[in-house]
Amino acid sequence: MIPWLSRALAFPPLESALREPNGLLAAGGDLSPERLLLAYRQGIFPWYAPGEPILWWSPDPRMVLLPGELHIPRSLNKTLRHKPYEIRFDTAFRLVMQACATAARPGQDGTWIVADIIDAYCRLHELGWAHSAECWMDGELVGGLYGVAIGKMFYGESMFAQRPDASKLAFAHLVRWLDEQGFGLIDCQMHTEHLSRFGAREVDRATFLRELTRLNQMPGSVGPWHYPSERKWED
Repeated sequence: MIPWLSRALAFPPLESALREPNGLLAAGGDLSPERLLLAYRQGIFPWYAPGEPILWWSPDPRMVLLPGELHIPRSLNKTLRHKPYEIRFDTAFRLVMQACATAARPGQDGTWIVADIIDAYCRLHELGWAHSAECWMDGELVGGLYGVAIGKMFYGESMFAQRPDASKLAFAHLVRWLDEQGFGLIDCQMHTEHLSRFGAREVDRATFLRELTRLNQMPGSVGPWHYPSERKWED
C-alpha cells in the first residue's frame, strides 16, 4: 500500500517508496506548480498512465549524468559538426511536449504525457522553471527534449526525434551548455542503454539526494533560456 496525498503540500519519506515497482511513493494530489517544484526538490516526479491517478516516484538507484562527463560517440560527433541544423531553447515548449507524447517507443504502449501533464509543465514553463532544447532543420522542429531546472540541477523528462539523431543533437548541445552554466547534475530518472552511451550512470538514493540538495540551493536563473542560433559545435 502507498499513501494517498491530501491537499497539503507534503510527501511521505522517500525511504517508504516501494522496491517493486521501484520507487513508487504515493498517489493522488495535484499537478500545481507548487507541488511539482516541491516534488523535484525532494527527488520525486510524477509518472502515470491514462486513467490512473497521479503516481509519484523516487527510484533507487537513480540514473544521472554529470554534464562534464558527457560522452559523444564518434558517429554523432561527425553529425554534430557537419549536419545542417539549428538548436534553439524555449521557443516551442508545448510543441516539444506534444511531440514527446506521440513519439513511438519500443516496448511502450501509449504515453504517460497526458493532457494534464502537458498543461502542468507548460505552466511551469511560463513561470520560468521548465525548459525545452529543440533541433530545427529547414525551419521544422524535428527533435528535442524538455525538463525542469532548479538552481544548478536539471531534471530531464522526455525527448523525441522525427529525423535521425535529431534528439541527440539537441541533447548534446544542452548538456554542453548546462556544463558551461555551472550545472552539476542531470537527473535521467531510470536506467536506459541509450543514456548510458552518453556517460550517464546509476547512483544510490543517498548520493543523489545529497547532490540534489546542494545544487538546488545554488543560485540559478528563472525565466526563458536563450541559445545563440549561430553557434556551432566547433565553438
